[in-house]
Amino acid sequence: MGNNTVSIVMPAYQAASYVGDAIKSVQIQDMSDWELLVVDDGSTDETAAIVMGYCDADSRVRLIRQENSGPAMARQAAIEVAKGRYIAFLDSDDYWLPEKLSRQLDFMRKTGTAITYTRFRRMNQDGSRLGHLIKIPDRIDYRGLLCNTAIATSTVIVDRYLTGPFRMTKTYYDDFVLWLDLLRRGCEARGLQLDLMRYRVLGQSVSRNKTKSAKMVWRTYREIERLSLPVATLCFARYALNAWRKYRNF
Repeated sequence: MGNNTVSIVMPAYQAASYVGDAIKSVQIQDMSDWELLVVDDGSTDETAAIVMGYCDADSRVRLIRQENSGPAMARQAAIEVAKGRYIAFLDSDDYWLPEKLSRQLDFMRKTGTAITYTRFRRMNQDGSRLGHLIKIPDRIDYRGLLCNTAIATSTVIVDRYLTGPFRMTKTYYDDFVLWLDLLRRGCEARGLQLDLMRYRVLGQSVSRNKTKSAKMVWRTYREIERLSLPVATLCFARYALNAWRKYRNF
């Protein structure tokens, strides 16, 4: 495991329209000690071919192919071969600003923090419209995250030296479940108050299906976190309120 290397985990499914933008946003980072692990999750479009073009031109980019198993198992496939001390998450339809890795890693080293996340803006499908700057808390613990939507996956970096080994859970909100697991262990999570990521809102995005999302959050509380009915109800009410405040104006 490289002491300073960042291993970037990118699941990709039917991502031909956007994966190139995501990869380019990694390549223009103002630090170069990274590897990008793109996992093609059984795409039937040109995703794999596009990624291979970047692999041929840049040895830091690697393509992993698997049968369609969902984003959790795609992320896990990358984590299993990752060489870096730091695991950064980037979805194939999002992208980073050029100082993302350097500013966040500097923050982690100075503070000794195991998990960090940043501010970001949402954008529409073609990137022509940006939303407002999303607020994040300076710190968040397990109980706080149960009631909040504070951590966006494509902003997260995890220090494996501080967290120890971890695995993704095959579930709808695998990222949310991972953050909860690490926080339950006692790891510290801190927010870096800088705008460093763009989150693309797609017409078919799961985040746009509010009913399904709500059901899956509830299932996470009851089936994975094993919260009692009263606690789950309270957490869900606060989670929904925070989500409404966060995204009410795009």
